[in-house]
Amino acid sequence: MRRIRLIGALLAAVALTATACGSSDDGTVSGGQPSDTTVAKPTFPAGSTMATIQAKGKLVLGTKFDQPGLGQKNPLNNQVEGFDVEIAKIVAAAIFGGKASDAGGKIEFKETTTPNRELFLENGTVDIVVATYTINDARKQRIDFAGPYYVAAQDILVRADDTSIKTVADLGGKRVCSVRNSTPAGRIRSMVPTAQLAEFDTYSLCKDELLANRTDAVTTDDAILLGFASENARALKVVGNKFSTEPYGIGLAKMQGGAPNDTFRNFINDTLQRSFGNGEWAAAFDSTLGKSGLKAPQPPPIDRYTAGAAATTTTSQP
Repeated sequence: MRRIRLIGALLAAVALTATACGSSDDGTVSGGQPSDTTVAKPTFPAGSTMATIQAKGKLVLGTKFDQPGLGQKNPLNNQVEGFDVEIAKIVAAAIFGGKASDAGGKIEFKETTTPNRELFLENGTVDIVVATYTINDARKQRIDFAGPYYVAAQDILVRADDTSIKTVADLGGKRVCSVRNSTPAGRIRSMVPTAQLAEFDTYSLCKDELLANRTDAVTTDDAILLGFASENARALKVVGNKFSTEPYGIGLAKMQGGAPNDTFRNFINDTLQRSFGNGEWAAAFDSTLGKSGLKAPQPPPIDRYTAGAAATTTTSQP
């Protein structure tokens, strides 16, 4: 009997130690690292967007396929990778349960470009868009945003041997490439009206134009440009003179079942907030954008606006 009692005491001590080293209430383990533990499948109110997505068994994600470090389809394994994708995995895990690192299997990827992001949300092609999507008042007229989850800044990409372009003012008279319906293109038209602006559907096409010497500069968010520069280190460089603030948000449809989609937006905001605190967001950044030399900043404050407030805004898109 004494032997049995001794074994029982040892087992209890082991169990207590395991509990002390396990996950804390905020999803982290001792030392503040992401626990990456399996989350139980949650239950959502019937008819909610989360319940609808959970029932169909997949989250349909609109993201870009041509932006290194953010959203890019890897030609070697055919997987879509990047910071935007990792953010979407965090949302998917919150809907389906399980680990964010394993949530890719619950995501259906739809290639989404800057000009069609609002359309894809409005017509139900995708459930959410995570695609370097700057939050602005004009876009809030058509769709809603959760976040921001990152704040970028507009910069300029040039050929490595170019010393003539150092600031946005130097773009006057230059051939400049950006993307249709984008805030960077609108800002160049406003700030440098003498720039010879060409607009394409994707920034990768602009990058190709720059490499082929058919344009003098590409302008968009620094995070996007740094990805192109890191892939073409001998040929391209980022000027490093930022001139805007670009808060990236998660786009979602404004209405769901004839009612404002506030519950879904609040759910995503809560999910992002948890990822800021439990280490998932920083880990996602370090494994993607961090590879281009960027250090993970402090996550931005989440803008918990209401759909009604957004609907009354009249500010035009730049």
